Amino acid sequence: MDNGYYATVDHLEKLGVNKDYIQGWVGGYLGNPEREEQRVTDAYKAGYEDGQGGVTDKAQNWQSS
Repeated sequence: MDNGYYATVDHLEKLGVNKDYIQGWVGGYLGNPEREEQRVTDAYKAGYEDGQGGVTDKAQNWQSS
């Protein structure tokens, strides 16, 4: 596993990003299949899409206030 993966997850956690976004990002980044339909949230979908691209563009939308 590359250091970028760990650094990104650590950064997202320190920013207080929604846990579903982070789990989605990890799943998308690693190429895992998506969660089953009843467990998918908007935050998870955004994270999954960003993870597939290896970016965190939508993370700021899911920060806790």
